[in-house]
Amino acid sequence: MTILSYVLAFLVAIGVLVAVHEYGHFWMARRMGIRVLRFSIGFGKALWERKGADGTEYAIAAIPLGGYVKLLDEREGPVDPAIAAQAYNRKSPWARIAVLLAGPLANFLFAVVAYWVLFVAGIPALKPVLGEVTADSVAARAGLNSGDEIVAVGSRETGTREAAVLALLDELMNGRAIELAVRDEQGETRRTSLAIEGDRRALTEPGALLPGLGFDFWYPVVPARVGKIMPGSPAERAGLREGDLIAAVDGAPVADFPALVALVQPKPGSTLDFTVERAGQSLRVPIEVEAQREGERLVGRIGVQPAAPGDLPEGMRTLERYGPLAALARATDKTWDMSVLTVRMLWNVATGDVSVKNLSGPINIAEYAGFSARQGILAFLSFLAIVSVSLFVLNLLPIPILDGGQIVYQVAEIAKGSPLSERAQAVGQQVGLLLLLVLMSFAFYNDLSRLFS
Repeated sequence: MTILSYVLAFLVAIGVLVAVHEYGHFWMARRMGIRVLRFSIGFGKALWERKGADGTEYAIAAIPLGGYVKLLDEREGPVDPAIAAQAYNRKSPWARIAVLLAGPLANFLFAVVAYWVLFVAGIPALKPVLGEVTADSVAARAGLNSGDEIVAVGSRETGTREAAVLALLDELMNGRAIELAVRDEQGETRRTSLAIEGDRRALTEPGALLPGLGFDFWYPVVPARVGKIMPGSPAERAGLREGDLIAAVDGAPVADFPALVALVQPKPGSTLDFTVERAGQSLRVPIEVEAQREGERLVGRIGVQPAAPGDLPEGMRTLERYGPLAALARATDKTWDMSVLTVRMLWNVATGDVSVKNLSGPINIAEYAGFSARQGILAFLSFLAIVSVSLFVLNLLPIPILDGGQIVYQVAEIAKGSPLSERAQAVGQQVGLLLLLVLMSFAFYNDLSRLFS
């Protein structure tokens, strides 16, 4: 059921974002006086179709992994002379550029609208307050302490943990020391810097940034009390019950739930002796730890979830909420900042300064889609906004098979005074397809590595 929910969420996300993108092309083509022959969401056999009064065929096809807008074009076959003036190839290069830009810009505007809804509704978040700081780490040498709050990275204010992480990553790519403004528990603000020596690229691998800098954010203590037992899990078979407090594993005391995880995860396939406190009694329960894949490693699990830690302190929580006009400005800024960061990440991946492991394929995207959908409509909308920004940037890359590459063709025609030869365009398409296949291969490899390595 989990896999099915992920697949459904992924298909909904792709369907929505492709429809937005293709509608951008469709809308602008109509404004430029270009006849639209077909507007399809999906590929392959049509599951539903109808012909509008404008002569356009509208369809939903069986393979929901894309879509297209087919325009009247004399290069693709004979055209009735009565409507030849409405052909795409008859329009000026500037009109064609407008049509090509409209798809990516529709994705940009969708992200703005999505973030606007989120900012008007209010996005609950946690402040970037530091928890444990690793001794002799980059953070420790910079004088950071547990309880410090990161209030700015470089020139950017960081009111949330997400903002702090994105700003740290952005500054990391500059190749300089990362300037911070932090506020201690007494309310005093000071400036410091993270001097990073050695391989910065290693810090850009997924999940490596904060551990590499030597700190994590503060989280409340979660007791090692069983809140939920997964059906069919080792814990259920061993007889654990909700409310049980796990006091020790193989004689090692368990201070909290993360300590329990740290003792169980490294021992997949082992049988461990659990000391459990239940109704004033101490019980010994042997449990065979199940081996599960998590990303790129094999970990041990017994199938329990912790009891709720209780409410977070008010000082740790924040809510990003704005009025309608202020939310529009904030949403536009957010979309632009995410777009610039995406461009910088792609450029640094290409130059080797950022790990290629950051490229995600459909498997990883489907996992995020399913996870966000299960968190609620606002979380799913946030996911859609992020992916829409990615589509905006990726489609503007100067790769001939993408919108950006086609725009390059039109600019070349303006500079040359005549269209590029069919041979030149064909070679460009082949090169573009090869580049796209290389990019997709890296993304698929990363997805499969997370599953099977």
